[in-house]
This record gives sequence, structure tokens and C-alpha cells, in this order.
Amino acid sequence: MGMHLPALQVVIPLMAAGFALLAWRPRLSWTVAMAASIASFLISAQLLRQVLADGPISYNLGGWEPPWGIEYRIDALNAFVLFLVSLIAVVVTPFALRSVEQEIAAPRIPFFYAAWLLALAGLLGIAITGDLFNVFVFLEISSLAAYALISMGSDRRALSAAFRYLIVGSVGATFIVIGIGYLYVMTGTLNMADLAGRLPDVADQRPVIVGFAFLAVGICLKLALFPLHLWLPNAYTYAPSAATPFIAATYTKVAVYMLLRVFFTVFGESFSFDLMRLDAVILPLALIGIVSMSLVAIFQPDLKRMLAYSSVAQIGYMILGISFGSVTGLTAATLHMFNHAIMKGALFMAVGCMVYRLESSRIEDLAGVGRRMPLTMGAFLIGGLSIIGVPLTAGFISKWYLVLGAIERGWWPVAAVVLFGSLLAVIYIWRIVEVAYFRAPADGTATERVEAPLLLLVPTWILALANLYFGIDASLTTSAASAAASAVLGGGP
Repeated sequence: MGMHLPALQVVIPLMAAGFALLAWRPRLSWTVAMAASIASFLISAQLLRQVLADGPISYNLGGWEPPWGIEYRIDALNAFVLFLVSLIAVVVTPFALRSVEQEIAAPRIPFFYAAWLLALAGLLGIAITGDLFNVFVFLEISSLAAYALISMGSDRRALSAAFRYLIVGSVGATFIVIGIGYLYVMTGTLNMADLAGRLPDVADQRPVIVGFAFLAVGICLKLALFPLHLWLPNAYTYAPSAATPFIAATYTKVAVYMLLRVFFTVFGESFSFDLMRLDAVILPLALIGIVSMSLVAIFQPDLKRMLAYSSVAQIGYMILGISFGSVTGLTAATLHMFNHAIMKGALFMAVGCMVYRLESSRIEDLAGVGRRMPLTMGAFLIGGLSIIGVPLTAGFISKWYLVLGAIERGWWPVAAVVLFGSLLAVIYIWRIVEVAYFRAPADGTATERVEAPLLLLVPTWILALANLYFGIDASLTTSAASAAASAVLGGGP
């Protein structure tokens, strides 16, 4: 069975989605989702260990040799992404049990877990496949599942948020499939390794350049790069409390992986950066996104919406690292993918704990919550310190690498923007701390403890403590991210 782990990585959550739906009982559906998440995590951990020890893995589905057959190809980069996605799934699924039971009507819960598992299968599929068309197929599976998850939010505005995401997501998917079509017409292959070998012969042809442009816009829509982020704030704000940390911690990270894979592995660094000057476009957008979205976050009246705009700013940090086009820059981008997933996952789960007890995420309703829910606010505080980039947290490590990457390039103003973005994060995180600890609620219940159930608190604290652990001992994440960056710049997938 060990040799078939790449196939099982996708097949298990895909088949479990059907079982979760057929189970028809909420807790049985959750049990199926939990079992599939654990299996996916164990497989991804084994694949990451194997890749770091022995090098890339190539798995031919059905025994058909690439480029004619579909290939799953795993190197340090996508093994890291597989590990990240399945880690978030295995931590957030226990959180979902009580949260989903409170926010979603019982007859709809099996549909929620079916969509949850389809989302997981789609994200893992995008990361593991070595075939560009299958990237699109898995992208659509995960996107359709995300629309369904968001639409199940308890607020009526969840439907309009899901519809807006559907429209923008469909536009992005259309751009991506058109770009893939152009590449297929010019090369006759969709295998990424084969494409990388054939594209240099036709790199000066106009269809290749047009395909590059379509793919760049489509992927940037999916990853919510400023100013293509308009679908994200409402989606994060109105999705069910359990769906928000899962979506926030995984979807944009996998889209960043797509950007790395397509523009470094398929097109190559020379074509993307020297000929097409991708960095000249994404560098200023990343810088503007970091500053402007952090400023917008400061003035938001809702905590979920504040964290959503913060996410758009944090995506800017990842794209900034990619725009450096160096090993240090890509290491920073890959590290921030992982670190932002655990820090924003912890923050959104802490918000989910507050919503579970207070039934509101409006900042004015959180007065005194620091005394009423000390454990929840403790986890939120650790996540907030990591978002700021305080030393001994995971966020500090990736921002340190970003500053190093900027200094390597001699771009001191860019390093200054990274530090200024952290200063803005101090302001919007402090705003929550001030309300939670220094304001009394209007109804005078400041001393009444209403802490969230353990099933919500334990997963939240696992990710909060992960922020401290990977801030103190970053050897695992930095070595994996460095290996991923070297693999991407080395050429082959």
C-alpha cells in the first residue's frame, strides 16, 4: 500500500465525501470527516518525510507513463503544501463538531461535511498533480465545495457572499482554463514537466505570451492579490465559524502554490521574470496591498472582517517574497504560507469560540471578553502577536526572512514597508485587546465566565501553541521551505 500513498492522498477524502453524505446523521458524518482528515494527515506526513529523505516521487495513475498518462509528482514544495493543508484539516475538523451543530440546521450538516471533504480532496489534488488540466479540475472541485460551505453561514448575507465568490471564482477559473488551452495548442501536452521542456522552443510565440497573461490574472484572482481580492472579505465574514479558519488557512495558500508551480516550474524563472517582468507587476501590488489592506483592517467594525482584510495584507507578504526571485525570497514566501495558515487559523478559531458564546463578532460586543473568556482571548493574543511578527512567534521568522530577502536585493525601502506593515498590525490587534481587556460590557457581566467548550478550545490552542513552537524552533519549517525554494528555482517539478 505504501507505493500507492500519492493516490490515496486524494482518493480517501474524495470517497469519504460520499460516505459523509450517505451517513445522513450529523455526528456520523463528522466521524467520517475526522477519520478521512487523520488519514490524509498521516499520508502527507509520510510523503513529506520520504521526499526530504529520498527526493521527488513520481506516481503514474493506472500505470500509464507521462506525458500520456496522469502523473502525481511530489517534490519538497508540494509535499510541504500537502502537509500544511492536511494539518489544518485535522486540527479544524474537531473544532467543527460543536460549532457546526450550533450554526447549521441538523438536516444540512451531512451536506456541510460532504462539501468539507470535497474541499479537502480538491486542495490536495491541486497540490499533488503534475498535470496542468487536473490542476484546473481539482481547482473547480475545491471552489464548488467552498461556495457551498460559505452559503451555509447563519447570516443571510452568506448567500450573497457565496454568490459573489462564485462569480469572481468563475471568472478566475475561466482565465486559467483559457491560459491552459493556449499552452496545449502550442505544445500538445499538459504534463507540467513536459511543458517545461517544450515551452522554450515556442516561448517567443504570441499565444504563449497570451496564455501566460491569462494564467497570471486567473491565479491572482484565486489567491486574492490586491486589487483582485473583493470576493474575500465577505466570504470570510459570513461563512460558518468552522469553515472560515479552514478556508482562510488553506485556499489562498494553495493558490500561492499554483503561482509558484506555474511561473517557476512550467514557464521558468527566466521567462516569467526576465522576459515577462512578472515581478514588476506583483511587487508594487504586494506593497500596496500590505499597507492599504492593513489600514482598512484598522477601521473595520467586525472582528471577522478585520481579520479578512488582514489576510489580504498577509497575502501581500507571500507575493512580495516571490517577487524577489531568490532562494531567500521564496523561502520567506513558503514559510509565510505555513506560518500565516497557523496564525490565521488560530485567530479565526478564537473568533469562532467568541461567536459560539456571544453570538456576535462585532467588536463593540466584545467588551470585557478578555475576562469572560480568558483562554479564548489568550489564544487570540498569541495569534495576534504572530501576525504582528513579535520575536518567539512563527510570524517573526517569516518576516525576518522577508527583510533578509529585501536587503539581499538592496531594496531597503521594501524592507521598511515590511516593518511598517507590522506596525499597522500592532494597531488593529491592539484595538481588539483594548476592547477585550479594558472595556466593561454594557450589561455588567464582565466577571461572568462563559468560556467556550473544550472541543473548541483545544484545537484553537493547538494552533496558538504551534505559533510559539515554530517561533522558537523553526528548524523543521525553515529546512522544508528552503528545500522547496531550491527545488522551485532548480527547474524540475
